[in-house]
Amino acid sequence: MAADQDAISSLWRIHRRWVAAILLAYKPRDVELEDLLQEVAVKLVRDVHRLKDPGALRPWLRAVAINAARTAGRRRKVRSQVISTGDGRVLDGPGEMPVGEDRGREEGRRLMEIARGLPPEYREPLMLRAVRGLSYRQIADALELPITTVETRLARARRMVRDAMIEQTPGLAEDRQS
Repeated sequence: MAADQDAISSLWRIHRRWVAAILLAYKPRDVELEDLLQEVAVKLVRDVHRLKDPGALRPWLRAVAINAARTAGRRRKVRSQVISTGDGRVLDGPGEMPVGEDRGREEGRRLMEIARGLPPEYREPLMLRAVRGLSYRQIADALELPITTVETRLARARRMVRDAMIEQTPGLAEDRQS
């Protein structure tokens, strides 16, 4: 039994950073990374014995991490957004939002929706760069990829997001075709 625990501890030490990178790409901002890492570690300890193929460990851990992050996003409470206008007024809720801020927030929401819809190989480096502010080197280390692959995937992800935004913006798609 102690040998099993040592093996699981060793697996966790090896894969923890990689799992953290995945969680960073998927977790909501207000959810603590350590809480999600603990959830994934508990699932590893509890369920790793069910894996029949040792080669399936990383895909399984990836799925567990993504599910933990998504579940955390569903669990969090919707909070009323309070915005200070800078002139002493406080706006509470989207109905009172100035037009420019409302438009910027809507555009940001659309960008995140599009990014979340990208294939994982493009979404993960994009989220680590855009949301978490990691350097190309940090992303390469976290995802265990060559830095040139990270650069290529980021360029493709940005192109996919840009093209999707153009397609979704009335007037821009027609302007682009003419």
